[in-house]
Order: sequence, then structure tokens, then C-alpha cells
Amino acid sequence: MDFTYLVVILALVTMLAVIIFAMVSKAKVEARMKDENSTKSTLAADKSSTGKSADV
Repeated sequence: MDFTYLVVILALVTMLAVIIFAMVSKAKVEARMKDENSTKSTLAADKSSTGKSADV
């Protein structure tokens, strides 16, 4: 096995991991946006910006 194959395999595995992480994060954000009872972000137009952050 050549060194080039190792680098290519590591690059592809890393890209796959990043894509999976992004898809999971997107699904969580979309689920939270649909939930009416979730805490609003301090960046939301109808919430005070001095309140507690939603992710804390």
C-alpha cells in the first residue's frame, strides 16, 4: 500500500465524518425550530437579547 492511498483514504473518511456531523446538526436544528416549547435564541426578534442563552 502506497502512502498516497493512505492519504486519500484518510481524506475521504474525514469528509464523510464532517458530512455526517453536519446532517445530524441540521436535523437537530430543524427539530428545535419546529418545537413550539423550545427556548428561543437571544437573536430571535421576539426575545430579549439580555436573557439566558438557549444552548446553556
